[in-house]
Amino acid sequence: MTSAPPNAQFRHVGIYVRDIDAMATFYKRLLGLIVTDTGIAPSGGRIMFLSRSVTEHHQIVLVEGRTEAMGVGLINQLSFRLDSLADLRRYNEIIAAEGVRVDRTMNHGNAWSIYCFDPEENRLEIYAGSPWYIAQPCAEPLDLEDSVEAIMDKTEALVRADPTFVPLEEWKARQAAAVGASEAQGPTLKVI
Repeated sequence: MTSAPPNAQFRHVGIYVRDIDAMATFYKRLLGLIVTDTGIAPSGGRIMFLSRSVTEHHQIVLVEGRTEAMGVGLINQLSFRLDSLADLRRYNEIIAAEGVRVDRTMNHGNAWSIYCFDPEENRLEIYAGSPWYIAQPCAEPLDLEDSVEAIMDKTEALVRADPTFVPLEEWKARQAAAVGASEAQGPTLKVI
């Protein structure tokens, strides 16, 4: 690798749980997190997103489906946020050059993600945020061979067709009110 990879910052973790409601209550009570979205995960179990951040849609993701056979294997994924969609496209090139096994690439409407595995099969998500919000989960295919402009256009069409769509700044204002925080908290999100 001739140059340093784009800046990837750790942002959230997903964990498998047995009792999603009890776990959500625990994290809400102990850490002051609020539920930002709920739905059905691709695995068929319930999924719940929680955050206390004005800028992060979720800091913890709870996914139903933990079994005794999993032992202590609770981690669903470790997630790293990039500064821009262009950086995500660059990571796509780095991942290909390194021969990293990719699970899938997804357009979530509020973010674009690469899901891949480390050498011991731990799932990583490397993602960049979009300037929009729609309720999660949303998991549309993403082609990172498309240009930044084409991905932006496709994503804008996707989110504007969703009844939960709002610009990210509006979502952040609602999130700030919900967690009792000021808009000044957290960094400004750079998209491109």
